[in-house]
Amino acid sequence: MCSQVRAEMRPEVRTEELTSMKKVPPRSPRPDAALAAVGLRLLETYAGLAERGEHLLGRLLAGHAPRQWAHYPEDDAIDHISGYQWFYHSHSPEDRPGAVEHGHIHLFARQVLWSRRLYSRSERAFAALCGNLSTTPTTRHLLTIGLDAKGLPISLFTVNSWVTGDLMLGADLTLELLAAMKLDTGHPEVDAVIESVVRLCAPELQALMQLRDDALRAHRTADKLHDETLELLSEVRIDLDAKLSALSAA
Repeated sequence: MCSQVRAEMRPEVRTEELTSMKKVPPRSPRPDAALAAVGLRLLETYAGLAERGEHLLGRLLAGHAPRQWAHYPEDDAIDHISGYQWFYHSHSPEDRPGAVEHGHIHLFARQVLWSRRLYSRSERAFAALCGNLSTTPTTRHLLTIGLDAKGLPISLFTVNSWVTGDLMLGADLTLELLAAMKLDTGHPEVDAVIESVVRLCAPELQALMQLRDDALRAHRTADKLHDETLELLSEVRIDLDAKLSALSAA
């Protein structure tokens, strides 16, 4: 298994205001309205794919079945402007017995997004929890999104750092980076799904990070991030149909 896992490692008002009137800052959309817009974007993404007879991952996989452990795209999908990147891959059934996912997307933040934040109080506390992390890796793993065979997101999970070959960030900064994420990697449908899932599943992400840190805190080995007995740190199932139905009802 170890040799297989290593293959998973990778090589970021109008201008004529009356002077007698106070300027009123533009209002932000109501939270439920903002979420409704996110839900609509997600629906439109899958509707567009259905109209064209395409799978979410069809172009990414060039119409072929995915090879286990291979990265899609090979060198990751990278947004050099925003500083985020991701790749899709699948494991062998023997590696994850009982799993119902088709594969999953690993999401990362590049160094430009977090390098100046590593010495904040919360990041120092997280480093101490994990055993005083090295600052060498240039990416930080944020999240993994599990997909079913239809290309629909069904789970969110986090993995230990030895799995991805880089490191993690504290929960506060991870959630902040996820909430601010915008993607333009040249894979618009996948980018839209990732962004939509992250915004629709904010409560689940909060719980996921708490479970992740609880797992790290409970693991008492000296080098817990490289302990291969500790792989899956936290996982939550998501039901996007239920979320979209609730938004529609609201």
